[in-house]
Amino acid sequence: MMKDIYFETIMLIERLHKLFFDVVKAELDRQKIKDINNIQCFILYNIGKNQMTVGEVSNRGYYLGSNVTYNLKKMVEFGYILQEPSSHDRRSIQVRLSDKGLALFERLDKIFTGQADNLKHNGITEENLKDIRDIMMKLESFWRFNATHSIIY
Repeated sequence: MMKDIYFETIMLIERLHKLFFDVVKAELDRQKIKDINNIQCFILYNIGKNQMTVGEVSNRGYYLGSNVTYNLKKMVEFGYILQEPSSHDRRSIQVRLSDKGLALFERLDKIFTGQADNLKHNGITEENLKDIRDIMMKLESFWRFNATHSIIY
């Protein structure tokens, strides 16, 4: 029974991740934004008002099946991201949002705020979200440990 619930939970995580990207894509389509995709929006939102290296962007989020360097290059091409060599390490590139990127960040932030506010109308409380987050963090820790150690059951 526990194994079945465990596997069902893993599959649900994957479906939720895909659905989240579908929601972002639908919002981009609704607003007629064609020069950035849903995964790039997620990367853009994760950068936010920060300046960070490409490596930090990669480590900050898990962009399933996504090539962060490629997506950042596309976002630079379309004017969402500015990049410059790091002042501390010339081998490293720093990225930050351009004015166009910041404007999209603000739009996404309003969308996510509205979605978060609407959760309560669907019976999901802030406490529920905290519980889910805490459990997901435990799963992440469990999987990270198992990925780095040879565990034989």
